[in-house]
Amino acid sequence: MAFFWSDNSAIRRGLVQVGSTAGRLRGYAAFWLKALRQPTIDLALRTHSGLVTRIVEAPGLSLSEAELDALVSQLRVVAAKTLPEESLTYGIFSGDRERLSRAIVTLISEETTGRPIAFNALSVMEVGLDGEPVEVTHLGLVMVDPDERGQGLSWVLYGLTALVLFVRDGLRPKWISNVTQVPSVVGMVSQTFSDVFPSPHPDARQSFAHLQLARGIMSRHRAVFGVGEEAGFDEARFVITNAYTGGSDALKKTFEVAPKHRDEQYNAWCARELDYARGDDVLQIGRIDLAGARRYIQQDVPAGSMPALLAASAVLALQRLILPVVYWFDDTRPFGSLRPWTGNGR
Repeated sequence: MAFFWSDNSAIRRGLVQVGSTAGRLRGYAAFWLKALRQPTIDLALRTHSGLVTRIVEAPGLSLSEAELDALVSQLRVVAAKTLPEESLTYGIFSGDRERLSRAIVTLISEETTGRPIAFNALSVMEVGLDGEPVEVTHLGLVMVDPDERGQGLSWVLYGLTALVLFVRDGLRPKWISNVTQVPSVVGMVSQTFSDVFPSPHPDARQSFAHLQLARGIMSRHRAVFGVGEEAGFDEARFVITNAYTGGSDALKKTFEVAPKHRDEQYNAWCARELDYARGDDVLQIGRIDLAGARRYIQQDVPAGSMPALLAASAVLALQRLILPVVYWFDDTRPFGSLRPWTGNGR
């Protein structure tokens, strides 16, 4: 009889686990379907036990005044824990609806209390490339409550939103930019994204596209990352000199304090290229493409995470089977040698 009840309990536990897994699968499937369908993203996903991640695209356009104020207040809660004696005045912290209309906010909160513990604020910038306007997604400011560090949040804060935007846009390569003096972030960007310049990697090269985008960003979008007009820019190295003069002063760090990467090459490169006493930053420009998405899924996302498995399956299936068909029938946007239909036979 004891064996029967023990065996029965095991069956019940197995059924509960199956039901729980099925529930998570439905949630993840709904997340990706909504990301693909929504004109502006506003999604919530349970990425960690007890934590919920919300991604809000263009909150300055999509949220009411009360909702926008509540979101900015949550971001300031995290910022106050991170920089208790300082305040930031640029970008999303200004509360300006126009600036927030170009932002994409990723906010991680406790599931039960709603207490915010971390965020990433991306911005979309329009920059000229070969005479045509292109969108560059700036990876933006990342902050984590010091009491909550060490929970493995970086894969969400540094890559999930970029991956969602990439998938939502039909897996078309997207330009990204990053401004930082933190060696761990320099390494993360260099390892995750494709065609990144500058980088310690021996194959990193500055193309004319990199230079055009960098010039456009520095001439028109300094306010996005809190760099004043008096800051200089070294075009050969993509180093912003005296960068902490445009509202981001509280983020200036010494090399000793700046978080280091586990791979020493990134730490040595930052120490060599940046003058921390003056307050230098590096402007990195790269792309998220299929190769980058695959690296992110395989290297950064925890192996046991169901979203990683689903995303990997989707990426591989679209790459091998569906992607060429989608590009062929989408006559509204260019891809490679394919050009949009103009209506006049060309």
